[in-house]
Amino acid sequence: MTSTLAGSDPYRFLEDARDPATARWTAEQNSRTRRFLDSLPQRAHLVERFEALIESDSLSVPVACGNRQFFTARRERAAQASLYVREDGRDRLLFDPVAHDPTGLTAIDWWYPSGRGTYVAYGVSSNGDERSVLGVLRADDGSALDERIPDTRYASLVWLPDESGFLYTRYPPGGNYDVRLYRHELGTPPGADRLLFGEGLKPEAMLQVDCSVDGAHVAVTVYDGWSRSDVYVADARVEPPCFVAAVEGRDALYVASAGTGALYVRTGEGASRGRLFAAAWDRPQREFWCELVTESAATLDEVVLTRAGLVLRYLDEVRSVVKIRRPDGSLESVDALAGKTVTQLSGREDSATFYAAHEGFFEATTITQLDAGPPHGAACLWDAIPTPFDAGAYRSEQVWFTSRDGTRVPMDVLYKAGTPRDGSAPAVLYGYGGFDVALVPAYAPTVVPWLDAGGVYAIANLRGGGEFGEEWHRAGMRERKQNVFDDFIAAAEYLGASGLADPRRVSIVGGSNGGLLVAAVSTQRPELFAAVVCLVPLTDMLRYPDFAIARLWIPEYGDPADPRDAAFLGAYSPYHKVSDGIAYPAMLIASAESDGRVDPMHARKFGARVQAATSSGAPVLVHVEPNAGHGVGKPRRKLVAELADRWSFLFAEGAGAATACTGPGDPRHGAEAP
Repeated sequence: MTSTLAGSDPYRFLEDARDPATARWTAEQNSRTRRFLDSLPQRAHLVERFEALIESDSLSVPVACGNRQFFTARRERAAQASLYVREDGRDRLLFDPVAHDPTGLTAIDWWYPSGRGTYVAYGVSSNGDERSVLGVLRADDGSALDERIPDTRYASLVWLPDESGFLYTRYPPGGNYDVRLYRHELGTPPGADRLLFGEGLKPEAMLQVDCSVDGAHVAVTVYDGWSRSDVYVADARVEPPCFVAAVEGRDALYVASAGTGALYVRTGEGASRGRLFAAAWDRPQREFWCELVTESAATLDEVVLTRAGLVLRYLDEVRSVVKIRRPDGSLESVDALAGKTVTQLSGREDSATFYAAHEGFFEATTITQLDAGPPHGAACLWDAIPTPFDAGAYRSEQVWFTSRDGTRVPMDVLYKAGTPRDGSAPAVLYGYGGFDVALVPAYAPTVVPWLDAGGVYAIANLRGGGEFGEEWHRAGMRERKQNVFDDFIAAAEYLGASGLADPRRVSIVGGSNGGLLVAAVSTQRPELFAAVVCLVPLTDMLRYPDFAIARLWIPEYGDPADPRDAAFLGAYSPYHKVSDGIAYPAMLIASAESDGRVDPMHARKFGARVQAATSSGAPVLVHVEPNAGHGVGKPRRKLVAELADRWSFLFAEGAGAATACTGPGDPRHGAEAP
């Protein structure tokens, strides 16, 4: 058996999307994959199911400014989410991206209303590339100002108190790195915007800006990856503002919030589960900080400032707990949110009102409006997405399994009531395991057809995520990345050994960092899985920083230019671990041509290598979607089509794996590299 790591890089040509050979290869792969998927008998039915299941599928937590609440929602089978304002209990459409682009390929990336609710700054991009162009709307009637600022990908923005302009982050023209903070005055060209902060930072730095509601002070968090950051502050009343370091150069993550009376900093410094500090603006340096909230057994995940106190969102064994810290230091639980998975909070320091978005595996997004002031029990329904199925017909339970090194890892298992626990059910296992991302119970309507057919769906809370604080995150970073793969393999083995699933019919799904996950474990334990759905993946870990924005991920993964890092990256890099003659499981490897995060070269190279190497006869399909990106901003029709592709593949190759024909005579098998 020969691995790619031991020899040459035979599919290097597939890195260049402009190469005619790559274009021909991709077109042939897309055509072959399309023929295969369109022939599956389940697909047409699944299109109908998903059309209904995600009829209304998104609702953001509102941001209240003045007497208006701003939010986004996708309703009634709309192609994209639109921006709305609610005033006096009535919703009014402010911006519908489909009205500006009938193809449905333009999406809202981000939005920030001004303090009194007069304006909204927003970013839009096309084809999922997330290269946002900033615009400004009047909230009174949705009319647009003349502002148009390109290169505002992932913009962080705060309005000036008098609404005359804003501070915002912007990249160089067409750039992926070297972000800077600027000040923009309404009605002036972006070329006149004043540079405020960012000179001298490493090119891969990421910025998040916050401003006190009185406009007096600004705080900038400078991220170096997802495990450490620095904080700089300035008096915004001084021209030009002079930024000083509150904390820098330490190996810990700090997240700053600008209050009118103090700087607040949430951090994992010396406390893996998180704690909260405050500092006076005239003495913001670390040595003067005062600890407000000490570390607890739960993970502190979010802090929102309100007039009545600090609203704290925790994760306690992957379940939400919300508390309010009073000015006297006492902590009160918010009983109205007990037992709910709170995914996001919003509030302002000049109001006691705050909002919580919460959901469950079988509960669509609900927004609750709450009063943080004592008594804090005042709560009311603000809005909700209707759940288009009988939630009572389904069950979920949290189980724990033991990984290779003895670490106990939790996993949520979903199934329909009455599903037998005799080891006969096919299973789909999902994971992510990276970048401090916690997989909490989230609305999952797209798994309903699988559960209805008697399948089991499991979500593993792997190391590398944020479920149990920074120690858990770092246990899955860099040279410890193999822990993530070991956890996932142990999760699959547990499903079979426990009787929750048929061990011959365990399939796996993952996207982005999760795509790396499923690609890695399918090369390490190919015999364990019936089918693999590998979405927008990283697979060549020895060349990944050379593409798109991937240098941002070096702190998380390591740098292949460093021989020490290259050793552990090469030890698991999926593309390099593929060996000739191995019976690999059925695979659907999907990417998108406009993906500005993970370059589709990863999917192309990995797919070509597995197709050439496998001896199983199982299909290995590669698809690169045109006019689409990493997933953000994908129009509804593409979402429905991709879901139907993914799940029809899993029904055919996962649920039927124990008895399916896998010999060369099966017409479904024919995805060899051209």
